[in-house]
Amino acid sequence: MAAALAACVVAAPSAVASAPPRSGQVALVSDPTAYVDPMIGTQKGVDWENTFPGVTAPFGMMQFSPDTQSGPTGYAYSDTTIRGFSLDHFSGGCSSFGDIPILPVTGAVGDDPAGRTEHFSHDDEHAAPGSYSVGLTDSGVHVDLGATTRTGIASFRYPSGSQAQVLVKSGTSLGGDLAADVRVVNDHELAGTTTPHGLCNNSKYTMYFDITFDRPFTAHGTWQDGAVTPGASSATGPGSGAYLTFDTTADSSVTAKVGMSYVSTDGAAANRAAEIPGWSVGHVQAATRAAWRDALRKVDVGGASTAELTTFYTSLYRSLQSPSVFNDVDGRYIGFDDVIHQVAAGHTQYATFSDWDIYRSLAPLQTMLYPQRAGDMANSLLRDAQQQGGWWPKWPSQNMTGNVMNGDNGVPLFAQYVAYGARGVDVRDALPIMKKGATQSQSVGWGWTERPGVEDYVRLGYAPNDATSQGDHGLQGASETLEWSTDDFAISQLAASVGDHRTQAEYAKRGNNWQNIYDPATGYLRPRDDNGAFPAGPGFQTPPAGAFGQDGYDEGNAAQYNWSVQQDMAGLIAAMGGKDKVVPRLDAFFSQLNAGGNAPYDWAGNEIDTTAPWAYDYVGQPWKTQQVTRRFETELFTTAPDGLPGNDDNGALSSEYVWAALGMMPATPGTPTLALNSPLFKRAVISLGTGRRITIDAPRAADDAPYVTGLRLDGRPFASTALPAGFATGGGTLDFSLATHADTHWATGAKAAPPSYRSDEVPAVGYLTPTGTQVLPGGSSLPATVGASTLAGHAGRVHWTASSDVPGVTVTPSSGTLDLSRAATAEVPVTIAVATGTPSGYHPVKVAFRAADGTTLPGGAVVVTVPAADGAATACDTLGATDTPCGLRLRDNGDGHTTPVTLAGRSGRSTTPGSPFEYFDVDNTIVPGGHYTATVTIDYYDHGTGSWSMQYDATGGAYQQSPSVAKTGTDTWKTATFTVDDAAFHNGENAGTDFRLANSGDTGTIGRVHVAVTGDNVLALHLCPDDN
Repeated sequence: MAAALAACVVAAPSAVASAPPRSGQVALVSDPTAYVDPMIGTQKGVDWENTFPGVTAPFGMMQFSPDTQSGPTGYAYSDTTIRGFSLDHFSGGCSSFGDIPILPVTGAVGDDPAGRTEHFSHDDEHAAPGSYSVGLTDSGVHVDLGATTRTGIASFRYPSGSQAQVLVKSGTSLGGDLAADVRVVNDHELAGTTTPHGLCNNSKYTMYFDITFDRPFTAHGTWQDGAVTPGASSATGPGSGAYLTFDTTADSSVTAKVGMSYVSTDGAAANRAAEIPGWSVGHVQAATRAAWRDALRKVDVGGASTAELTTFYTSLYRSLQSPSVFNDVDGRYIGFDDVIHQVAAGHTQYATFSDWDIYRSLAPLQTMLYPQRAGDMANSLLRDAQQQGGWWPKWPSQNMTGNVMNGDNGVPLFAQYVAYGARGVDVRDALPIMKKGATQSQSVGWGWTERPGVEDYVRLGYAPNDATSQGDHGLQGASETLEWSTDDFAISQLAASVGDHRTQAEYAKRGNNWQNIYDPATGYLRPRDDNGAFPAGPGFQTPPAGAFGQDGYDEGNAAQYNWSVQQDMAGLIAAMGGKDKVVPRLDAFFSQLNAGGNAPYDWAGNEIDTTAPWAYDYVGQPWKTQQVTRRFETELFTTAPDGLPGNDDNGALSSEYVWAALGMMPATPGTPTLALNSPLFKRAVISLGTGRRITIDAPRAADDAPYVTGLRLDGRPFASTALPAGFATGGGTLDFSLATHADTHWATGAKAAPPSYRSDEVPAVGYLTPTGTQVLPGGSSLPATVGASTLAGHAGRVHWTASSDVPGVTVTPSSGTLDLSRAATAEVPVTIAVATGTPSGYHPVKVAFRAADGTTLPGGAVVVTVPAADGAATACDTLGATDTPCGLRLRDNGDGHTTPVTLAGRSGRSTTPGSPFEYFDVDNTIVPGGHYTATVTIDYYDHGTGSWSMQYDATGGAYQQSPSVAKTGTDTWKTATFTVDDAAFHNGENAGTDFRLANSGDTGTIGRVHVAVTGDNVLALHLCPDDN
């Protein structure tokens, strides 16, 4: 591995001269590009890391890079074949981009040019900022790539006497294509378009390309629908493409220039002509490398090992690639309204905002270095929102909303740009749009919603863990609440920046909605249902096999999300019982640093706990922050191809390393707070975009010396773990004294912690145990406990009242008072009883709490469940313009999007082009997953030809096939019934569903689905009204 890796770097770092030290100062690196290894992060380690090794300019639209066979976003170091060199990439978690793969080959084109690949070896592969080259061993072609912002250049050197071909796979994007076309313009030029599925198979976009060569091709042809046609000049459709033949008798090298655009093929050609007028690959590579040298020298460091410098500058390199330029050289770009717009002269439209990932650490870094760019990025988000009806975009990519992950993360992203000094941002225009999305839910564009079910969040103070909180991997009510609380706090900070004090106060209060999901009985931030009940059992519950994260949390679990209150860490610590109780939990949490989303430890390979190591700064033990972050730097990041702890997510993880290595981290989204750890380098100089500098000196810095024993800010002693608010833009000098042993005295006082925003905290939180769903047959009772815990200061006396929705369910006593004047917690026993004859169903018992001054406090609830006598759980969903789910819900997602229809006088929902599936999820409360007998009855419209079937989550795995139902074209409503005895219904299919209806042939239309399930752990409730 070491030998192969060494071959991947163009220049050996040991040969790089450093800037001469000034009067005893540590020498800074003079050419940081020599310490960049683009191969880092291209190998799957703990997870796919998904970086690409090819060539791009800083923030470039063009990412000209090889695509291998198994990498979900293009390249996997372990692969041995290349399918082409495509124009765009991103380091994300699903197959997207990889448009217009270009592959030089020799010999006959063959009967499957779209699927043709070439073997390669890392021994003949070289990557560096501005350049990439590789030898293709099957054909003997040597490839050399360069790129500018919107244009790529490639040299293909063919073996002497070979039949030289270039395959342009215009309809073969990584995420799959909906449409494509290619046409021969003349004897040296090719142009076309591709319309692939959008990010993670959501929506779509169109890219235009224009390729010209340094000589005429001698022959050409195309392929389409599996047929290769020599001499053809055009082709259309997914999988289509063109091939070109060159005479290399006199000159074995063929040079190509390819321009890309999201506006038109003319725009692609104009971009190409403007950015690369000549034909020298070497000249372009040198110019782009110089651009990277200038960019990387905004952060000069010195005094570390070659490996540490390589990790640092590669991380900084990854941190300056995305968001990417989206407009053409003439300023034109395609908007979210599918209309061509013109960005103002001197400004840029940006795209590919991986907002959930990058708002925490990447955006502040980019803003400090490039405030003008950051202003354009912020205003790009605003323009996106204005062009799609006044809804803030969610993971915007190209001219579409990707709608992945939970939260309204474009809001804190925008706020981070503003907080860290972005220039020319239109905050006043943005605020009304943000407030609209924070109070209203409405389907937008292709069917996404900015904040699904936000009306319930406003009403309840939390996002209930129900169908409206369905995310990429399951229900996510707790994480949604925490993200929206962060988003609301960010809105309050933006309002404050423009003097809108009313909005500031309103959203600051909402920023403390985390209190409404804190469960004092378990000490965790937990999901609640719409009755207010937490799940039964402990706070952290190990997710079932095959799950990605715990129910209620997106890509994580209760232990990992428990630190996601960056706006009020002091309040969270108080709620958890104070420092003495929090520190042992932090110690246990960080006993593992990269445990994945299903274990109760840190998962450094994802962004949930970006700031969690700095929690020790808030509990008076900053030396542990210093210790954990040093472990993060030295144990999880290496110079190997699998040298990242997880998916880089468009530079998010890389930026975390940059910050940690410099000794600080953005702490609270929407504020310029920088919390401290300790620097890895003896010296660093950050050139801010304001013209100021941050200088960091730590003469004793070393791997084994992470502990701060003293700090001076601008020459004065400094004993705080957070820098002043103006430091991020105004700069200053930090002088660290470091040691190999922990200093348990420096910056440990209460005033040394980073700021928390504690306005609008409630004095106490009430609770009821047990909670969740409790099964009580008629004539039985349940002992329970009503309690309350202090949160902010002295709560005094707390009054409580219990109530039920039916006369047959009672609580004794039904009210009382808890005295918190001298205690942190007070409790009283109660009895919940169910009378004989109480109807079957869910019957919530709610306990309301209020302080002595009348302030309403977060309360508790339990859902008393009276079972049906037949032992079966039944559920149904009646479909139409407005579905009627009763324990069963249709879930549109990915390859399963539907549209409402009315046929033969009856409503239903039909499949749509490119989405042949209809996904259904049975309520996990009644069917939590196991081994069941299930009867599924489906009312369907019998139209056209083809067939359909049910594919269900079975004990032997997901997508188990049922017998097919043939369509007979009667144009009438019919009923089909499937009974299976191996159903698992463990949320094993897309979007956490239990089964799907798979349609082939003509459109499939469903009117109603009914499910009856029996098995050992079924909760016997008849949720479908017709069954009672």
